[in-house]
Amino acid sequence: MKKLIVPTDFSDTSKNAAIFAAKMANDIYGCSIILYNAFDSIFTSQEGTSVFSDTDSRKRIAESALTNLKNDMAQVSSAPIYILAEEGQLITNLEKLCHHQKMDLIIMGITGATRLDQILMGSNTLNIIEQDICPVMIIPPDAQYKKIKTAIFASDFKDVEASTPIKTLRKLLDLFKPVLHVVNVDTEHFVELTEEYKAEKAKLNKMLHGFNPEYSFIRMYDFADSINLFAKDRNADLIITVPKKHGFLSGLFKTSHTRKLAYHSHIPILTVQE
Repeated sequence: MKKLIVPTDFSDTSKNAAIFAAKMANDIYGCSIILYNAFDSIFTSQEGTSVFSDTDSRKRIAESALTNLKNDMAQVSSAPIYILAEEGQLITNLEKLCHHQKMDLIIMGITGATRLDQILMGSNTLNIIEQDICPVMIIPPDAQYKKIKTAIFASDFKDVEASTPIKTLRKLLDLFKPVLHVVNVDTEHFVELTEEYKAEKAKLNKMLHGFNPEYSFIRMYDFADSINLFAKDRNADLIITVPKKHGFLSGLFKTSHTRKLAYHSHIPILTVQE
């Protein structure tokens, strides 16, 4: 059985991600969903003051809200949906849950008071990506689900055998079986592909055997703009990236570029860590 986990803080953005996940689950055979909320024992009242509440009370409140959202999801999905509310920090709790339950995918929106706050301070979604807990699908606030028929995989074509999490990537591609485009964005305007690029392409093509990928090499400076334009041109339903947070692998595919893409894309972003 394929297992999706959908963390929610009950914001409009996270509710939209939950509905998206519910609809997507219909297209994944043998799929189930855990609708999840992490709460603490201190919350802010409407008057802006901190109020202490016992764990049992907070858990009942969270479970009630989860049940309401589950009912909304059940109206658009036939997949089994389970609710879980736990006290504690979201990232720490998710790490334990994903490990013990062997989750396949985390599905989240991007939340925050304003878009500027999100960019400057980050978000739970992007922090979870950086912790490499589990593959994460980022759902833009305005995204509406449609079957994932076309996917774009962004690759830097550098040491692809070591830097591409191929086992996880193939497993996720098997969920959707999309038409696959492999795209490379580079600031250097080569007249033609170097021998190094050709060799890396051959390796990646072998690794993606069975998915029949098409390859495109784009010579533009802005990574996010390039990928978004390509996605629009191909009417893509999903963008896949491999965020790289290590210094010696920094470049166009470091985590900050996935962060920028996440805030500028109108279609879901699937991040698969090394």
